[in-house]
Amino acid sequence: MPDEFDVVVAGGGIAGLTAGMFSARLGRTTLVLAGGVPGGLLLNIEQIEGFPGFPAGVPGYELCPMAQEQAAEAGADIRMTELERVESAGDGWRVATGDGDAEARALILATGASLKGLGVPGEERLQGRGVSHCATCDGPLFQDRAIGVVGGGDSALQEALTLAGFASEVVVIQRDAELTAQASYRTRALDHPKIGIRYRTVVEEILGDETVTGMRTRDLATGETGELELGGVFVYVGLQPNTGAVEDRLTLDGEGRIPTDAWMRTERPGMFAAGVLRSGSLCQAASSAGDGATAAKAADRFLSGAPWP
Repeated sequence: MPDEFDVVVAGGGIAGLTAGMFSARLGRTTLVLAGGVPGGLLLNIEQIEGFPGFPAGVPGYELCPMAQEQAAEAGADIRMTELERVESAGDGWRVATGDGDAEARALILATGASLKGLGVPGEERLQGRGVSHCATCDGPLFQDRAIGVVGGGDSALQEALTLAGFASEVVVIQRDAELTAQASYRTRALDHPKIGIRYRTVVEEILGDETVTGMRTRDLATGETGELELGGVFVYVGLQPNTGAVEDRLTLDGEGRIPTDAWMRTERPGMFAAGVLRSGSLCQAASSAGDGATAAKAADRFLSGAPWP
């Protein structure tokens, strides 16, 4: 027989851990499917800025364990396994995981997202051999070498600033005519003596035999191609929502995200979505935590049968 809970939270990032904490605090028996390592993509961020309570910023590898501890202390059952499949079960939901099945009347989806790749020659072949998505993990390997960062959003500039502490030079490749990151990151990156920006430029190939030696780029304004000599390439060109386990259960938007209302309710009664996998997400740690708290409260209201305001 599957284990039974009031609420199952699928996801161990900041949205899922916050949802698990609030759900347990509301007195609901709560299972959190936290995956192999709780924290999601935030674990790889050296300094999360703009999160309330941390005026100087906080490393993701510190924030996420704190959130996990809070959820566990509130009474959430946290299991290091992932959501594999969702099925209807009476008036609720059955979730399949690598450690067995569980059932609940309310399901909060907070499975986050994965980093998109460039889809260019050399990228997959050189993954882990100079191609990376984690400056904190791999930055020290490129001490005093030139590094490329692909992307112009918050994650790209956060990582470029981290990499500048190790590299001799950081070249940011941005396909748009301007950076899209928030102003604080733009200002710091533009003012940093080790960081240079190449606008209206795309990567056509990552070069190297056994390890990365550079990249071939194309200028979108002139069509000219060129090569950059680099020791590593860090890719931050957007997120792909992790909705594979429920894509046959829900209608997704054009970006593959889950539409919700302000209460995080999806089109399916008793199913909620929180964090970066939902439509309209700001893709910020603070907003994802807020989504998780809202989803937990909404699940509690759904279970109690209280009217919606």
